[in-house]
Amino acid sequence: MITFLIILLIVVCIALGLFVLIQNPKGGGLASGGGTSNMFGVQRTGDVLEKGSWVLLAAIVILTLAITTVSKSGGGATAVGNSAIQDRLDKTPSPSPIGSNLNNTAPAKPADTTKK
Repeated sequence: MITFLIILLIVVCIALGLFVLIQNPKGGGLASGGGTSNMFGVQRTGDVLEKGSWVLLAAIVILTLAITTVSKSGGGATAVGNSAIQDRLDKTPSPSPIGSNLNNTAPAKPADTTKK
């Protein structure tokens, strides 16, 4: 389920990118330096593309929320893998901390070898 939603999200993102690139520039910014030819010749096309962009943006928001909800509720295949990994981690012994001594005795002082 999660894999399907992620693939759908990628397709919607690509479609949104194409919708944005196809739109006629509104002027200003970097778009003002180029030519002013109108590819479509119809003003209403811009309205359709703009509304389509908003619809695709809403679809992206809904899909991301759905992916988050499904993954947190454990409805996907990854939740089964996570529980198996957690069980394995619980069974492994934890390593001892670095620098801990097994015998809690103080180290012996070296003998004084200087002549008096």
